[in-house]
Amino acid sequence: MNKHIARALALPLVAFLSAGLVQAKLPALSDDAKAKAAETSAKTAWTNQVANFQLCKSMDKVAVAYVAQVKKSGKEVKPATATPPCADPGVFSYAPPVAAAAVPAAGTAVAIASPAAPASPAAPASAKK
Repeated sequence: MNKHIARALALPLVAFLSAGLVQAKLPALSDDAKAKAAETSAKTAWTNQVANFQLCKSMDKVAVAYVAQVKKSGKEVKPATATPPCADPGVFSYAPPVAAAAVPAAGTAVAIASPAAPASPAAPASAKK
């Protein structure tokens, strides 16, 4: 029984002590990887818009069927609440953003950093009397 307790305590202890070895810093993403991530993000946003459009259309279809069923049974139908029409997102198209800040425009001067001026000595603190 003591062996089981020792094993149960040893495993979390070993995992805790080796956790520092696992924490490594990953290198920065390349420009290609950043562009691919931005495109994937745009594709995911478009896919969500398509899903919302399909949901909207199906809710409209169910509402029309419900109103028809209620009218058929002879019950009074209240006017529907006005909702915006379903917005079709269209086909997916992605235009990568242009990095205008990375390339200076033609004819613009590029500022060159000058060496730092030596710091002036601080004013002596006034003596308290």
